[in-house]
Amino acid sequence: MATAPAPANLPLFYKDLAPLSSVDHADFHARPLDSAEFLVGQHAIPLTSDEFVSACRFFPIIFSAGENPVPLALMGLNEGINTFVDDEGKLINPVYVPAYIRRYPFLLARLQPDSEDLSLCFDPTSGAIGKFDEGDALFVEGQPSEQVQAVLEFCKNFEEAGQRTGMFMDELKKADLLMDGEVAIQQEGNDKPFIYRGFQMVDENKLRELRGDVLRKLMQNGILGLIFAHLFSLQLMREVFAEQVKSGKMPLTPELPTA
Repeated sequence: MATAPAPANLPLFYKDLAPLSSVDHADFHARPLDSAEFLVGQHAIPLTSDEFVSACRFFPIIFSAGENPVPLALMGLNEGINTFVDDEGKLINPVYVPAYIRRYPFLLARLQPDSEDLSLCFDPTSGAIGKFDEGDALFVEGQPSEQVQAVLEFCKNFEEAGQRTGMFMDELKKADLLMDGEVAIQQEGNDKPFIYRGFQMVDENKLRELRGDVLRKLMQNGILGLIFAHLFSLQLMREVFAEQVKSGKMPLTPELPTA
């Protein structure tokens, strides 16, 4: 169903990256996009643990398969299907928008592999940044504008949330709470249910069997609440499935292979 974004030169959504420069982009402006075409066909979006409580009301929250799982918000149950946007990338209904999406086309990146310094970069192919007459100026008298400073702060907060998410995942693995997930959904008119695999979820049996001191630690550091948000959100898989049926975006066979 869902795997972590593949390690590559560029992260999910980004087709190119350029460091923001007061010299090269002195007269550039940023304008809002009418639609998010980059979301069309994206069924799983990275999510930070900070967002679980907000996101769990709208999306199933799962963990990717593999040894280094990451939290993902499911916008569709099958590869290439996003039930939350139309064919132009416009939201169909008001929902919580994950920070990973809101960050685009900006992000902090290391320009040199051996450096710890992060630089504010952007995707020049996004259509949101360029030599436009409209929009907000990126630089004023050679200095970053208020908008750029706000974007930089947002990206810094996102990186910090990513670090907290890494610690959250470490605690889940330390407590051995993750298990291979499987969901069977029966569609009316089909003899066999649709089987979804290829993801991880918290094992409720192991959660119930945790020692008191371990459970107390998870409660004190806030992780227990995040676990419950994840578990409650899984009920939304059937709603996402129903939206896929409604839109006609269904796989041809009920039995799906493991992702």
